[in-house]
Amino acid sequence: MMARRATLTRKTGETDITVTVDLDGHGACDIATGVGFFDHMLTALGRHSLMDLTVRCEGDTWVDDHHTVEDVGIVLGQAVAQALGDKRGIRRFADVSVPLDEALVLAAVDISGRGELYWDVAIGPDKVGTFDTELGKEFFIGFARQAGITLHLRKLCGDNAHHILEATFKACARALRVAFEDDPRVDDIPSTKGSL
Repeated sequence: MMARRATLTRKTGETDITVTVDLDGHGACDIATGVGFFDHMLTALGRHSLMDLTVRCEGDTWVDDHHTVEDVGIVLGQAVAQALGDKRGIRRFADVSVPLDEALVLAAVDISGRGELYWDVAIGPDKVGTFDTELGKEFFIGFARQAGITLHLRKLCGDNAHHILEATFKACARALRVAFEDDPRVDDIPSTKGSL
């Protein structure tokens, strides 16, 4: 397979973001978004997907963290889509369940070209520290749409908001790791249509 890397920059009135991904990395992460808990989640995403990930974001966090989290999801999704190229030889589908203490989250992905999030992750507490828990969903909406990934995330159990969100990012990462992988039995695009 050819190198599957991409670097993208996006600047708006709300955020200035640069993202670099290497889908065939080792999970090395260098993350600085100005939102500590989000940095922790992105590091988990990179580490457990084995995707090398660098993220720099200067956002209007004096308003709140929404624009930073949503826009990083958008740019990361675009970078992943670019790095995947025509998707020749990938496994395409994967599902995984990840526990984190009392929390258990299922992630299922299809690198389909039809990006959509299907979210069933109820989180009781509204905050983890200063982080609004609803922003987890906002990140994954932007990411899935821009990456062209059908992404199902479902909480099977859990009470602690930190554990639930972290299990969600790790489950997504582990599913992406498998779906992105080279399938030695497939040398073309894994679709009956011939394109994804």
